[in-house]
Amino acid sequence: MLKVIDSAVPIACWSCSVAHNDATLFCPHCSKIQPPTGGDYFSVFGIEPRLDLDLNALESEFHRLSRKLHPDRFARAGENEKQWSLADTALLNDAYRTLKDPITRTEYLLKLRGAEIAELHAGKDRKGQDDPSRVPADLLEEVFDLNMQLEEMRMARQAEETDVVLEASLTEAKKKFDGLLNAVNKDLRAQWKVWDEGDATARQAAQSTMVKLLDRRRYLSNLVRDVTETLGA
Repeated sequence: MLKVIDSAVPIACWSCSVAHNDATLFCPHCSKIQPPTGGDYFSVFGIEPRLDLDLNALESEFHRLSRKLHPDRFARAGENEKQWSLADTALLNDAYRTLKDPITRTEYLLKLRGAEIAELHAGKDRKGQDDPSRVPADLLEEVFDLNMQLEEMRMARQAEETDVVLEASLTEAKKKFDGLLNAVNKDLRAQWKVWDEGDATARQAAQSTMVKLLDRRRYLSNLVRDVTETLGA
């Protein structure tokens, strides 16, 4: 089950004036819809910010709130309530889309805690080429060889030629990088437990480790994508 928490910021309901937390989509006293919350995506669901979530419970709560926010329920409501139902629905969808995915959830929570997360193109320079300073040291030689093979394959494709040996080599490389991605995912999940259950010192150490793991994962994902696109061209 999801662990529900209360926000520390009280706000008065526009309809009944009873105070509730600023993350509430509906007033717990009169059940009236509220304007979009001022909290984070976790607070939209009223849950504790953590990395290991009960996804079944999250999905169930998403569907429950989606039904309550459906515009048809506000056909005879005031104009403000109609607009809030649309805005709250958009917020709920964004929150669910972010939290249900383990990687976007991890990135989101770390950003909430002030961590700097690299962009999707991490490891690339402005021209889309590999930036040597961002290539993981243990992969530097392999990435150099891989880029040469990718270029050879692209040239062969353009010439409408088939290089079975090169295709096999790239397929094997993709298999290896997929394995490295799985290893990173496993290491990330191990750090989730440290962050969720640790004290401030443990969380800070876990956060630093996860930022590095995410950077490595992003780079590996780019490699897998490049190989997949080249092989499928």
